Amino acid sequence: QVQLVESGGGLVQAGESLRLSCAASGSIFGSLGVSWYRQSPRKEREMIATLSNHGTTNYADSVKGRFAISRDNANKMAYLTMNSLKPEDTAVYYCNLGSKDAGYWGQGTQVTVSS
Repeated sequence: QVQLVESGGGLVQAGESLRLSCAASGSIFGSLGVSWYRQSPRKEREMIATLSNHGTTNYADSVKGRFAISRDNANKMAYLTMNSLKPEDTAVYYCNLGSKDAGYWGQGTQVTVSS
């Protein structure tokens, strides 16, 4: 059984930074890719960053150059470092392990960026 728990969200001003954390349980963390998604009201959930188990990263254009995804397999943790935050980054952020359709999801953490 895999469980993911996100933390680190909050209310910040535009231009500030946050680091989200995703703590995983179970033994398969290191063998799967990890991703961060976000969803804002009236929008579909979108993938913003992904890190494969081989170390390959991919970012959505909207966050490229500002966000960085990382992982610590020994401690079963994933991170999303978010810099130069903008009001349009306001959303619930979700950690995903595996794949969007068949993987595991956390409960989400709210990030609100004020202008």
